[in-house]
Parts: sequence; structure tokens; C-alpha cells
Amino acid sequence: MFDLVMFDLDGTLVETAPEITDAVNDLLREQGLPDVGEGLIANWIGYGTRELMTQAYAHAAQIHVDTVRRTGTMDKLMPRFSHFYMLRCGTRSRLYPQVLDTLRALRQARVHMAVVTNKEQRYTAAVLMAHQIRHFFDLVIAGDTLTAKKPDALPVRHCLDVLKVAPTRALFVGDSQIDVDTARAAGVPIWAVPYGYNLGNPIAQAEPDRIIPTIRAVAEAVARVAPSASCAI
Repeated sequence: MFDLVMFDLDGTLVETAPEITDAVNDLLREQGLPDVGEGLIANWIGYGTRELMTQAYAHAAQIHVDTVRRTGTMDKLMPRFSHFYMLRCGTRSRLYPQVLDTLRALRQARVHMAVVTNKEQRYTAAVLMAHQIRHFFDLVIAGDTLTAKKPDALPVRHCLDVLKVAPTRALFVGDSQIDVDTARAAGVPIWAVPYGYNLGNPIAQAEPDRIIPTIRAVAEAVARVAPSASCAI
């Protein structure tokens, strides 16, 4: 059914909001600013950590987000955020239900797998290693791997080109409007989970091809096809 499955990371494979919140608040406290709640942090996940930190700083300092961007505040603060986040990676995040079993099943079925995320490479690597799932993936495309990131189609098309898979034989699995827009731009089917980070909006509003309760549905789809394929031989 699929020769390649591409997964978003935050909100799809790993629940990362708790430890991202910790790292954001570590930095805000250092700057003498109040904490920001996990609910708000979760709503800002998706466009990369710099944008998330920009939103959090503007909220805590009670200034307009464009002011933070214009003044270059994040150029000064992101190295400190990186320090805090690297310390926090793996401390309070967790794999969502059925993730490990699904990755094992897809690997056993010899399905190519990739991670396509807007999280920067250093954080992506840290999260994957903390949860011991990096070895499942043929490719990991982070927000700073290529010249464009989601919702641009480039990260998905790069995976298709490198792994030599046609769009019709690939699947993107995500949790947000960004993921849906990315898959549509690349001509790839998109399945979405309802439990992730979609800027606080129900995933149904993004109109993915299918909403699945957990990513186990991907492994089940592959398993249903496998017996008939072997019988045909």
C-alpha cells in the first residue's frame, strides 16, 4: 500500500509540549519575565522553535510579536534557549501510544520511513535519540535541513527523490494544518491524528484524507495488504 511513510515529529510521534514549556520558562525566568502556560506553548508549536520563542517572549513581555521580530531580540536569546532546551530534551516528553509498535511493524514490512519536521536539526536529533527511535528512519528532514520547510513541498519532495518513491506510493502522517498543506502541495496522501498540536484547532478543519486515532492505523493498513500481495505471488 505504501513504500514510504513520512511522519511529523512534535504532536504526531512525540508529545513534546511539557519539556518545551519548561525550556521556554527557563529562559523567561532568566529574563525576569513570568512563565507561560503549556496550553499556549502547545498552540505555538509547528513553525519551529524560534517562532515559538518569539510568540512566548512577546506574550510574557506584553509587547507585539512584530516588535520582537524587528528588534532582533531572538538573535540574542536563542542561544540561551538552545542551552535550556538541550538540557530538557527527553525529560518530560513521551512517545504517543502505539508509536513504537508501529515503527517496528513498518520496519519489519520494509516500508521506508522519514521524519519531516520544522524543529531545528539539533533539537530533532536530541528528541529522537532521547526516545531511541532514530534508527527507524531512512531520512530525517528538519526545519533547517533544506532551503525551505513545511508547508513548502520541498521537504516531502526531497524524501520522494532520495528514496525514489512515487507520490502515490507515499503517505504523510501529521497533526496540523501545516502538515496537510505540505502533503497537498507535494501531491501525497495525508492522514492526521487528532491529539497533536494544530494551533488549538480541531484537525478536522484541515480536511486531511483520513483522521486516525493513533498511527497504528498505518501499520494496520500495511498488514492488510501484505497477505494478498503474498498470495498473488
